[in-house]
Amino acid sequence: MTQTFSIQESQKLQLEPLKIPQRLLLGPGPSNAHPDVLQAMNTPPVGHLDPAFLALMDEIQALLRYVWQTENQLTIAVSGTGTAAMEAAVANVTEPGDVVLVGVAGYFGNRLVDMAGRYGADVRTITKPWGQVFKLEELRNALSTHRPAILALVHAETSTGARQPLEGVGELCREFGCLLLVDTVTSLGGVPIFLDEWGVDIAYSCSQKGLACPPGASPFTISSRALEKVTRRKNKVENWYLDMTLLGKYWGSERVYHHTAPINMYYALRESLRLISEEGLANCWQRHQKNVEYLWNSLEDIGLSLHVEREYRLPTLTTVCIPSGVDGKAIARQLLIEHGVEIGGGLGELAGKVWRVGLMGFNSRKENVDTLIEVLRKVLPN
Repeated sequence: MTQTFSIQESQKLQLEPLKIPQRLLLGPGPSNAHPDVLQAMNTPPVGHLDPAFLALMDEIQALLRYVWQTENQLTIAVSGTGTAAMEAAVANVTEPGDVVLVGVAGYFGNRLVDMAGRYGADVRTITKPWGQVFKLEELRNALSTHRPAILALVHAETSTGARQPLEGVGELCREFGCLLLVDTVTSLGGVPIFLDEWGVDIAYSCSQKGLACPPGASPFTISSRALEKVTRRKNKVENWYLDMTLLGKYWGSERVYHHTAPINMYYALRESLRLISEEGLANCWQRHQKNVEYLWNSLEDIGLSLHVEREYRLPTLTTVCIPSGVDGKAIARQLLIEHGVEIGGGLGELAGKVWRVGLMGFNSRKENVDTLIEVLRKVLPN
């Protein structure tokens, strides 16, 4: 018997084909993707177990090891945004009762605290005013006091624009017998990183900032030292989707099906990493530094001041102090609607106090600085 259904035509939406305005994305992310990356996304998908796709996964792993400067075997892209990679980092190495010490000097340090607590950790914190960084001796004192299983630090705090120095931190962690977990979401691709040299055990990032790729395929890496802790767990990793004991079998030689990968996103990530390799990692870092210094000088030339000490500023993201009496949110909206330029507002303790200006990946170019300064001159009160 054939069933009949009554379709409510009145519920049908009459929509035009998709039209999205062009924006210059100079906020905290996403940044504009490189044209070659967008072109790669248009490549027809193959199956997630197709030999051609598996070969591409191997290329992604090799390229990620290069940009992170690591030999970690388990270096992959998580199918999800940077927050998924952050959760993967916390979920895999955190067991109930573990003392996890988190350095909190901004919004994303607080997010690590929340995540670790949800996985049953005994979370301790060391804090700094937003925009400042931890000194090595402060970290030593905190490790001595708390004796954690894991120390978690944010290398590039997206909410403040501050770069946490990591030289010597890994040695401290080994001295005190703990793992070092590092957030490189806003640093990978634009800020010098030497994971192995610094003794970092777990790191994660995203695709839409320094890698100049749309969001959705997020780098993750874990050392053999940290993997030992994962394999010694008394209970399974509580997040099935992000369990590295399972994902490692898909990305490794076994090629065991785990999930349907976002194939076109991996195309894009592979191409974005290829472009960094083609430019040369050192050249990429130098480009970011040169262009951000031009940005800093240009902002100061029009009377604006910056929130973070110069020594600790990120080359990928700058926090600009909103002048007294200026409605920062209104200015940002005017830049977006009237001039097609996006900048970000402050988060948490810096809400209403700063703008966040990103100069990352493909967007780290002198002409983008000139465009921003030109439109700021137009919208800022004299």
